[in-house]
Amino acid sequence: MEEVLSKEIGKKIILMGNEAIVRGALEAGVQFVATYPGTPASEIGNIFYRITRDGLKVPYFEFSVNEKVALEAVVGASFSGLKSLAVMKNFGLNVCSDALLPFCYTGTKGPTVIIVADDPNCWSSGQSEENSRPFAFLAHIPILEPSDPQECKDFVKLGFEISEKFNSPVIVRTTTRVAHQKAPVVISELASPAGKGEFVKDVRRFVTMPPRVLEMKGELLEKVKKIKEFAEKSDINIKEGPKSAKIGIITSGVSYLHAKESLKDLSLDLPILKLGFFYPLPENIIKDFIKKFEKVLVVEELEPFLEKEVERLAKTVNPKLQVFGKNLLPEIGEMRPEFVSQALSKITGKKYQMPKIFTDFPRRFPQFCVGCPYRLILSAIKKAVNEKEVIFGGDIGCYMLSGLPPFFLQDYLSCMGSSIGIAHGIKKATSQKLITFIGDSTFFHAGIPALINTVFNKSNPLIIIMNNQTTAMTGHQPHPGAKEGEEIVKIEEIVKACGVKNVKTIDPINSQEFEETIKEFLAKDEVSVIIARHPCIFLLKKK
Repeated sequence: MEEVLSKEIGKKIILMGNEAIVRGALEAGVQFVATYPGTPASEIGNIFYRITRDGLKVPYFEFSVNEKVALEAVVGASFSGLKSLAVMKNFGLNVCSDALLPFCYTGTKGPTVIIVADDPNCWSSGQSEENSRPFAFLAHIPILEPSDPQECKDFVKLGFEISEKFNSPVIVRTTTRVAHQKAPVVISELASPAGKGEFVKDVRRFVTMPPRVLEMKGELLEKVKKIKEFAEKSDINIKEGPKSAKIGIITSGVSYLHAKESLKDLSLDLPILKLGFFYPLPENIIKDFIKKFEKVLVVEELEPFLEKEVERLAKTVNPKLQVFGKNLLPEIGEMRPEFVSQALSKITGKKYQMPKIFTDFPRRFPQFCVGCPYRLILSAIKKAVNEKEVIFGGDIGCYMLSGLPPFFLQDYLSCMGSSIGIAHGIKKATSQKLITFIGDSTFFHAGIPALINTVFNKSNPLIIIMNNQTTAMTGHQPHPGAKEGEEIVKIEEIVKACGVKNVKTIDPINSQEFEETIKEFLAKDEVSVIIARHPCIFLLKKK
């Protein structure tokens, strides 16, 4: 944290991509920050939390209960003129999309940047290998893609500049390799912004109602045209390499670094176009780059969005151009230099032997931490019920590991809060017994509406809320039920207010009571909730 706040202007310091994002926001003069923790973006919120907790009065920072609420808070701050930042992982963008699209229509008053961290290869994601880039086309929102920590810092600052110039929110999209790599970053002066804004009433600007909303869409599309003109002139779209060549490479984000490494590995010198703007795409730059080539390789992770755009543009400026991409590169998982080398080998005819990767390791599954209270809960369940007669519902959190050896207690897993929603559907569709798990932070994030629906529509799953009093999986961030040792909102009171009659809070150390309550509640005709309350082992260590 000390390096992130360094005042040695012009000095190069080693920063992780996420740390560089924080530094860029502080240099830009950010005044309001909201997030819900999600890896690979978690460190951004953690750093802001520490620096504001330790005395930095600006920016204002909060861990919101979910990403939609976080973005809505940021929208309110932006409407009040504050320079604002929202931070989330890719699935968080899904959660907040209801707020995102109208925000693009109203536009910003205070400049606003949204950090979205994707996770190719699903290193920390249990739902899908989502590619967030299509949100640009859906919402008509500019997306910048940095490739390294220096660009993380610079692109965040540029994002605020674009937002201020065009009154549009801007997404800075990273991936796990960008967010977590470390590299030297040249730092500039930290800004000293004021902390208060003012909301000035303007119905035509802030209210998205027909027929005005259709006018807003027209204004948004005109705005995108102007941002596109800006993108064409931006120096974050970089051309490098020889001018006289028959083969070129187009890439963006961390794939640029893989392409560079591949060229070095093959001793090739080919021109590269690195696009800092994913949307709006600088089409004239691309057309100028490809017009003399015979072949071009598009290097991008996951789905071929750039590739399709290059193919479309080539029809007008170079119809005979051979565009290579996902016919030679994988569409699943992270890009790797050897994948690019193999593709270039096939295009150029240069010999290349894929390195043999030794994978015959003994298989080792992730395990709960030693002393984790979840071990006690799952052990009690295995003693209390016949596993073959009960369906077990999973949710997003440390307890996802319940599906792995030695417990094998997870029959479905989808998204935040879905354990309860899916449980209700199964109970309505079948007469089978069902126990579902949800964590305390996840319950606040998305479990409450599903619980209300379960009560209202009268089904009877047994819901076990795993209350370890922290957001453990993403780095022990606070939530409304546990902030700095204080219980702001009591889960028991929420559950009862939702209409649940069978509610019991138990420390899972009391194994006999826990087993007896499971048997009792599983036989009920109404929804039942056990709040298994015991602190995460790391909280106990800190105390």
